[in-house]
Amino acid sequence: MSMVEHSPKLIGVGLNRTGTKTLRAFCESWGFRHLTYDSEAFEMYRSGDTVSLLDRMAGYDSFEDWPWPLVFREIDERYPDAKFVLTVRRDHETWYASLCNLAVRQGPLRQYAQHIYGYAMPQGHKAELVTFYEQHNEAVRSHFADRPDKLLEVCWETGDDGATVAQFMGLPVPTVVKQHANRSRRVYSGDSRIIAYANLGGLRLARGVKRTGKAALSRIQRTSSGGTV
Repeated sequence: MSMVEHSPKLIGVGLNRTGTKTLRAFCESWGFRHLTYDSEAFEMYRSGDTVSLLDRMAGYDSFEDWPWPLVFREIDERYPDAKFVLTVRRDHETWYASLCNLAVRQGPLRQYAQHIYGYAMPQGHKAELVTFYEQHNEAVRSHFADRPDKLLEVCWETGDDGATVAQFMGLPVPTVVKQHANRSRRVYSGDSRIIAYANLGGLRLARGVKRTGKAALSRIQRTSSGGTV
């Protein structure tokens, strides 16, 4: 039997921008059938269809990203053998800066962030979002306080790694350690809405120019090779 068949489900319950993709890399290295952000599952969560959401988990071994951190209590009840990993950042300032940077790079996160945090763009709402982050982490810790074997809290920035998770799960240390699997290019991580939207506009303009340039180059290449424009 494979190591997956011997292992309980692993649920990543850290919020986004806490190193969830690094956890995913470790899960995939063990051959887990992994489910990351899933739009269908998120719609089940948003509509309150928890039964279908938990049913969807049956065919997978590990999870991270939305909506899984938001239903850790329900998962714990439905899958009593599951284990949970709470990924955190070194401090809430680092987490918030990373969230702001993501919003500038991707634009208003209306599909999930507005529903979860209350805002599509975090800038200007630092106090509320930091409170959400800290309260979520404390809720997870409190839920498993009398069952330390069920919850592992990790921070990749302070020395935790694949070996930390492997020991918790009773699995071999991953042969390929892929730390910071989703590290983003720094654009703007400050709290100013004006500067955030200015950077967002600049990025969109630059991407538009790049696409236009590629299209023009493609037309030139087709013309030079005897094609038509």
